[in-house]
Amino acid sequence: MPMPSKRRSVLVHSSVETYTPPDTSSASEDEGSLRRQGRITSTPFQSHSNVEPWLNRVIQGSSTSSSASSTSSHPGGKPAAASNTATATTAATVLADLMAHTQLDNHSAPPDVTTGLVEHLHHERPQVASVRGVPRGYNSSILETADGVPVNSRVSSKIQQLLNTLKRPKRPPLKEFFVDDFEELLEVQRPDPNQPKPEGNQMNVLKGEPLGVVTNWPPSLLAALQRWGSTQPKAPCLTALDTTGKAIYTLTYGKLWSRSLKLAYTLLNKLTTKNEPLLKPGDRVALVFPNSDPVMFMVAFYGCLLAEVIPVPIEVPLTRKDAGSQQIGFLLGSCGVTLALTTDACQKGLPKAQTGEVVTFKGWPRLIWFVIDGKHLAKPTKDWHPQVRDASAEIAYIEYKTSKEGSTVGITISHASMLAHCHALTQACGYSEAETLTNVLDFKRDAGLWHGVLTSVMNRMHVISIPYALMKVNPLSWIQKVCSYKARVALVKSRDMHWSLLAQRDQRDVSLSSLRMLIVADGANPWSISSCDAFLNVFQSRGLRPEVICPCASSSEALTVAIRRPPELGGPPPGKAVLSMNCLSFGVIRVDTEEKLSVLTVQDVGQIMPGANVCVVKVDGTPYLCKADEVGEICVNSGATGMAYFGLLGITRNVFEAIPVTAAGVPVSDQPFTRTGLLGFVGPDYLVFVVGKLDGLMTVSGRRHNADDVVATALAVEPMKFVYRGRIAVFSVTVLHDDRIVLVAEQRPDASEEDSFQWMSRVLQAIDSIHQVGVYCLALVPANTLPKAPLGGIHISETKQRFLEGALHPCNVLMCPHTCVTNLPKPRQKQPDVGPASMIVGNLVAGKRIAQASGRDVTQLEDNDQARKFLYLADVLQWRAQTTPDHPLFLLLNSKGTVASTASCIQLHKRAERVAVALMEKGRLNVGDHVALVYPPGVDLIATFYGCLYAGCIPITVRPPHPQNLATTLPTVKMIVEVSKSACILTTQAIMKLLKSKEAATAVDIKTWPTILDTDDMPKKKLASIFRPTSPDMLAYLDFSVSTTGILAGVKMSHAATSALCRSIKLQCELYPSRQIAICLDPYCGLGFALWCLCSVYSGHQSILVPPLELESNVSLWLSAVSQYKVRVTFCSYSVMEMCTKGLGTQTDVLRMKGVNLSCVRTCMVVAEERPRITLTQSFSKLFKDLGLSARAVSTTFGCRVNVAVCLQPNRLGKLAEQGTAGPDPTTVYVDMRALRHDRVRLVERGSPHSLPLMESGKILPGVKVIIAHTETKGPLGDSHLGEIWVSSPHNATGYYTVYGEEALHADHFTARLSFGDTQTVWARTGYLGFLRRTELTDASGERHDALYVVGSLDETLELRGMRYHPIDIETSVIRAHKSIAECAVFTWTNLLVVVVELEGSEQEALDLVALVTNVVLEEHYLIVGVVVIVDPGVIPINSRGEKQRMHLRDGFLADQLDPIYVAYNM
Repeated sequence: MPMPSKRRSVLVHSSVETYTPPDTSSASEDEGSLRRQGRITSTPFQSHSNVEPWLNRVIQGSSTSSSASSTSSHPGGKPAAASNTATATTAATVLADLMAHTQLDNHSAPPDVTTGLVEHLHHERPQVASVRGVPRGYNSSILETADGVPVNSRVSSKIQQLLNTLKRPKRPPLKEFFVDDFEELLEVQRPDPNQPKPEGNQMNVLKGEPLGVVTNWPPSLLAALQRWGSTQPKAPCLTALDTTGKAIYTLTYGKLWSRSLKLAYTLLNKLTTKNEPLLKPGDRVALVFPNSDPVMFMVAFYGCLLAEVIPVPIEVPLTRKDAGSQQIGFLLGSCGVTLALTTDACQKGLPKAQTGEVVTFKGWPRLIWFVIDGKHLAKPTKDWHPQVRDASAEIAYIEYKTSKEGSTVGITISHASMLAHCHALTQACGYSEAETLTNVLDFKRDAGLWHGVLTSVMNRMHVISIPYALMKVNPLSWIQKVCSYKARVALVKSRDMHWSLLAQRDQRDVSLSSLRMLIVADGANPWSISSCDAFLNVFQSRGLRPEVICPCASSSEALTVAIRRPPELGGPPPGKAVLSMNCLSFGVIRVDTEEKLSVLTVQDVGQIMPGANVCVVKVDGTPYLCKADEVGEICVNSGATGMAYFGLLGITRNVFEAIPVTAAGVPVSDQPFTRTGLLGFVGPDYLVFVVGKLDGLMTVSGRRHNADDVVATALAVEPMKFVYRGRIAVFSVTVLHDDRIVLVAEQRPDASEEDSFQWMSRVLQAIDSIHQVGVYCLALVPANTLPKAPLGGIHISETKQRFLEGALHPCNVLMCPHTCVTNLPKPRQKQPDVGPASMIVGNLVAGKRIAQASGRDVTQLEDNDQARKFLYLADVLQWRAQTTPDHPLFLLLNSKGTVASTASCIQLHKRAERVAVALMEKGRLNVGDHVALVYPPGVDLIATFYGCLYAGCIPITVRPPHPQNLATTLPTVKMIVEVSKSACILTTQAIMKLLKSKEAATAVDIKTWPTILDTDDMPKKKLASIFRPTSPDMLAYLDFSVSTTGILAGVKMSHAATSALCRSIKLQCELYPSRQIAICLDPYCGLGFALWCLCSVYSGHQSILVPPLELESNVSLWLSAVSQYKVRVTFCSYSVMEMCTKGLGTQTDVLRMKGVNLSCVRTCMVVAEERPRITLTQSFSKLFKDLGLSARAVSTTFGCRVNVAVCLQPNRLGKLAEQGTAGPDPTTVYVDMRALRHDRVRLVERGSPHSLPLMESGKILPGVKVIIAHTETKGPLGDSHLGEIWVSSPHNATGYYTVYGEEALHADHFTARLSFGDTQTVWARTGYLGFLRRTELTDASGERHDALYVVGSLDETLELRGMRYHPIDIETSVIRAHKSIAECAVFTWTNLLVVVVELEGSEQEALDLVALVTNVVLEEHYLIVGVVVIVDPGVIPINSRGEKQRMHLRDGFLADQLDPIYVAYNM
């Protein structure tokens, strides 16, 4: 497993053996190994006298595990561990039951229509999901109605008939003609037959102790405040501390009452807008107070209650982009909040706009900020008294809560529930008047609010509030305050206990003997038990009694759910359960031994609250009661729970109005229950155990895992050296229809990359061995970059959001899709080949025509005599020089748009003669010698080409080397010169110097160049005689080009083929001497060469030549020229189109001002040897529509090595202009990308999933015939079948010209014959996959139009998982994955898919792309990416036609020459 490489580090290829497995032995002593600690708790489960029967049975059953379950093995082929649950007899009865059902099913199950074979379902055979992913047994229930429904009943006879035919098996398809793969089906995880199942009895609803009757209990919380404020005004209510731990202010009950009164009066009477009071009773008001100011918060809270407005406490927004702040804004908006209360200091610290007002935060409503410091409040008048009502069902306050997905909801708490909750807490905790309580928690919500602001006032308690900032500076502060104030109760989280342990060494003199309760608010967390145990260990010697520790469980919806009672209140002894992780993942409770690693040790969270009823229900679907040994969601029914989610009726009903039912479906109570979101069970002594939260639940292939448990496991791998303890986020993302686990941690700045990578590998192994689940992605981010929740901790939903948006910016990433993704479709098995004869018969039987098409027939066209005259281009040029000497043929433009040079017929002829003389005299060449023409695009190139023909030499056009980039461009020139066996090089003086320069010598051996002649100043000599070929089949020129797969191939073009090519183009594009066309193409090979050098001479039209290179300095050159010369027909390449689209995107207005007008263009043809790039042509058309470009103008062409022009979309003009068009518009079809991988074409509707748009490649040229042949059997295929495109035409090349004599290999490229049907015609194989489809359109001759669709080059395709993928499809998906991906290319290495991505952003974004690229390729192509390589823009090589050179890139990758920013190896 190679380590990912970054630019600064050397690539390390190290073997798996070098990684040590996690050192489990040392981990158990480590502070971080959480769940393997804590053996000091009082009594383990087994020794309880009243252990429930299921637990006893489990303990006995574990030794004599059933033989039945251990013999059957796991479908994966590994023998499953013997399950502790089923006894042999139950297993036997279950099996018998199943068999009985199976027999019954067989009678009614219809034959499976998908295969046409009647299948009996045997129990041994695992059921395979049918085509649509519905289990097979499903059909039976759908079609059952057909059994015994008498026809005269309400079902009409028509429907009855239909049902009966559905039951009858369809005729099997012709098996021998079609072998159809099923669709790719994602594997559906089948439940493991040996998985543990719950076996206990159904649980009963648990009833809490009744709420005691207290004689002087106040009728409402405000009544209590009024009572203490008047009778005990000097009693301390709340002491606030500063960050040094000094008490800065103590609020008395008198002050709290008077200041709350002032605030209530001010809110109701002094705040007005347009003389109307701003607030009316029942309005919602935001409370924005920092954690360091509990006093002001308390005044604001009670002031709002007195004014009968509803407080909504929220966090202080620090910046405009706080984590989750937008969601808070949404909550405020939906609650209709317009006023925010805050303190003077806090208001000063808020971000301000230029006007000095507080800015409006993103997503927030407009707020009026009101400061409640004393000077801003008015004294109430003598006659004003607030109404202190009895507690009612009206809303008292709203507490916010953020859900797993990140949405924020407001939970409404009524006055009555608030009072009932205070009553229940007072009874459960045994609070008494004037007790002292230290509170470390956030007083704005949850337990901090319930104990420290509400219940404390109820009982006239004194609260010492310890701010978060003080805890960060001095983690022992809370213990010191307990000691100095002799506090009876402390309210903490396990984090606070953990912190104080780390800091306690230097404190000898503290004592915790005053404590009677240490309430652990997050007692439901998996790591709370180790914190409690470790804390007790250390502080028992300082007066802490073991029974003082009271974990509790709560939820925002149900408030406090359970709390451990101190022994003086008669609670049972604490319990501890050691549970098997594997069974928990199936929702089943099984006791295990602590020695094992894969166990979860949980402590109880005490008994349920007084006055409450509790039950445990199934997590998904209807709330059925769970069995006693089953994990479910805890539900509470009491007077002390929340009422609703504010303004959200739908989810309120699900959560606050659940009606649990028994297995028989009978409701357990007429009262609704509230779902708590806590997962757990009720153990012995009616103690509640919590094993997780619904918010942290991740269901991976049917098993449930808890995010907190996974965090605990990660922390146990000696984390302190590499990552920060409290800064690990675990969540799941859905990829390919299943949850995938993602773990993000903050890396310490001093951890090296190797350390971190090793830690990551060990975390993976630990999670795998303990939870038996794979981690999909493990990312480490730099310190302090994860979004934080307001009081420490990581904001999980925001982290997940950033991960999915690619905005986490990790510094290390490890992805393991290979191990996690187990539901990929099975690899396709190659079917036994169907013979070509069967194919034809199959098509005939199916009524399909064989796919063939042809252009117009050339023999019947009017210019036949001319064609005979025009057999040799040299003759044509001489004839034009005599008949129309001054007719201009060529106009070359420079980058400024001015004419650089021109050539008329006579000028071209004379220059060609001079070149011929030079070749014979200076070069002493013989007829048939090969000559390399190394020229920049221009008239010289054309003249020397004809000079060679005049002298009887064979020209080869070669792109000159790039002076700034000799090292890569010169070897190609050298190679072409050598491979083509050129006897001479013709070039300009400048290039000649370059070829012989010192710089050139470093790239190639310059001594071995053949004769080099420069043609800059040649003598004006007349040629004695012009060479005349003896037969049209003689070689005219060689056409060399480098294919996208990096192969240099030269093809031979005879004189006959050359003139046939020119003639076809002339007829298709209707070219005459009076025409002007503009060409923006490279003139070195293929159709570009033909249009530059051959066509004008043949047809006599004038060509305006625009070298694409000039566009680099003037992007608008080509379009300006088209507009200036009012050109009707123009040719360009995709790279030119892309340059214009990117470079002129914002400048269309400027061009219009300059007078550029493209309405003259009838046809703009893109010359290409690839699948048409629809998105590019569409964006080009859309962009330049503003300049008058017709939407129908842009069209595509197709050519390849064996035939440079198979299709050209004709321009719509000339003789057929009256009839509308000379050919139909190019048609677009949508095909299913999944079928394409199986070499099949399935047409689908636009916008359907997995659809891929394909545009036809243009109209087939006159004289060209096209057929689609099977790639292996070489038999003809039917209409709309995917196969190799074969062409037959007079302008096919006659063969490859290679120096190594490999012609035999490619002989059949030019002389292929079908293996069946028409076996006489000789075809050339294009090497491209495509299909023909007869459309509804008719062309000019009245024939139905056959459209040719090119899908892609065979050489380029990737064979993966038995299927054929086209790189472009994967690349298109990848480019869409993130805004910073500029370009992408894919190839395979061994059998891994490698994705190379160009990053167009900052390098910190590089690692964000790894997961996004992996996700998108999995989702859309069902492929696992093996390596993701992130490089700088411009690294992916592109040839002159704008095609990616994937093989060059692959070579560069393997030779380690790409200088990547990052290489990620997915495991």
